[in-house]
Amino acid sequence: MVTQTVYMSLMAFFTYACMYGLRKPFTAAEFEGLSFLGIDFKALIIISQVLGYAISKFIGIKVISEMGRSARLKAVIILTGMAELSLLGFGLTPYPYNFIFLFFNGLPLGMIWGLVFAYLEGRRNTEILGTVLSISFIVSSGFVKSVGKIFMTNFGLSEFQMPWVTGLVFYFPLIVFMWLLDKSPNPTAADVSSRVKREPMNGAQRLALFKKFAPGIVLLTGAYILLTVYRDLRDSFAAEIWSSIGYANNSMIFTWSELPIAFVVLSAMAGLMLIKSNFKALMVNQYFILTGFLIIGVGTLLLDVGLIDPLAWMILLGLGTYLGYLPFNSLLFDRMIAAFGTVANAGFLIYVADSFGYLGSVGILIFKNFSNKELSWFRFLTQSSFGLAITGSLLMIASIVYFRNKNHVEKSRLSGKKY
Repeated sequence: MVTQTVYMSLMAFFTYACMYGLRKPFTAAEFEGLSFLGIDFKALIIISQVLGYAISKFIGIKVISEMGRSARLKAVIILTGMAELSLLGFGLTPYPYNFIFLFFNGLPLGMIWGLVFAYLEGRRNTEILGTVLSISFIVSSGFVKSVGKIFMTNFGLSEFQMPWVTGLVFYFPLIVFMWLLDKSPNPTAADVSSRVKREPMNGAQRLALFKKFAPGIVLLTGAYILLTVYRDLRDSFAAEIWSSIGYANNSMIFTWSELPIAFVVLSAMAGLMLIKSNFKALMVNQYFILTGFLIIGVGTLLLDVGLIDPLAWMILLGLGTYLGYLPFNSLLFDRMIAAFGTVANAGFLIYVADSFGYLGSVGILIFKNFSNKELSWFRFLTQSSFGLAITGSLLMIASIVYFRNKNHVEKSRLSGKKY
């Protein structure tokens, strides 16, 4: 059991970490002074990629929930290959018309999370497997930007050539790790008994699951939209934010600043494995998310009154964001399915939340560019933190109340009592 857990955790972690080498390298560049049609060029290419990524998530609601195990490896190889070719197109096509290739880079990559997580869900050790997988997008995003920055500063690659070269470095290891992950065994009978069997879902089954938990899914999706937007802005414009607070020439700040966040979040999430009751674990996941929103608000307040510096604020911001963000991407929906004994798969619920989350990111990027263009990304984040913290906290409190009541109704129904 321990050997299998370590094996699957590492293969999933490295597969998804390598995917970030295809998705995030261009964010290490600032594209300073470039614009097109009145839009800052870096904002434009991020909007282009995130739009493709959001559309991919909507497609994934159907594709990921219906796909069987036999097709996953081939799908990942093809989808990531398309993403790398798109980065090459971005490098070879003259500016500014190359921005369209970032759309085609994001379009296939939005499927990868669901394809990888499908190997991990529905197991007694899903908490540790899912947490290690999720840690990959804390550490790897910063690491990929560090690699991209090194290619530009040490090897003289341009901002347009660096992304596809960085992507190529990660593409072939990704295939190897995904092939190894595909060799992992299916959930055991004990896993199925503990966490409910996971099956592909057709349209009628997806609709039935949504109707059963509609208020809770809507509340959780609202909170996730806020976290996705916030996390995406902090991640995509990290180069600009670090430059504005005095770390312009530190290539490794992207990586070092994320390590303490990864350690704390990994410890917190892994502890959920010790909770045997699926409903209790579902509730604790939601309390973690609520705590994440509160950390964002308190951290920004401490910055405003001068009790912490911007470096500490960026770390607290990352801690709060990922403490809230990670449960959605692995643990929350897995425990929700198990808690209410529903035969389904977590991929469907993850992709419902994800699709609207990234659509929200596109909207905020467009709003920022046309309504607050002169406002720095550092200032934009600080000014939006309080609203996000308050709104997100209220959504999570309502969700916690909903699922408590839902659990009481289900218990009453099963025991034959009237609620």
